[in-house]
Amino acid sequence: MSTVELNKPVADFEAAATDEQTIRLSDFRGQKNVVIYFYPKDNTPGCTTEGQDFRDHYAEFEAADTVVFGVSRDSLRTHTNFRTKHEFPFQLISDPDETLCKHFDVIKLKKLYGKEYLGIDRSTFLIDKEGVLREQWRTVKVKGHVEEVLASARNL
Repeated sequence: MSTVELNKPVADFEAAATDEQTIRLSDFRGQKNVVIYFYPKDNTPGCTTEGQDFRDHYAEFEAADTVVFGVSRDSLRTHTNFRTKHEFPFQLISDPDETLCKHFDVIKLKKLYGKEYLGIDRSTFLIDKEGVLREQWRTVKVKGHVEEVLASARNL
């Protein structure tokens, strides 16, 4: 599976999500726009704030015919606890083998306390109803980000 490109169709994928769901991009074709946001880790400050921002604007995304999915490498069990604790109305996708992360090219070399490691670069992707990638935000700063994504979703 090659990586995604702006203004090109995104290859269909299948991924395990909370509530024992299997998410397929093709299930939304012709019906809904899709926001997929990648975040480093459940229950960390930035990731919690980002999820809460998507939660707090979820009704507005629905009004813009847009579904939202969060993706990290955490397990479904951790995702379920995180989702329940913060009352996220959207599903969280578990990507432990990094299939989706690689498809969206979000695994990057990062540094923490002088140590280098490969981790998820906080990124968001907006796919239109025809399955075409219309917007991408990479190396996202959380503050104000969800409002920017929502404005783009409304313009589709």
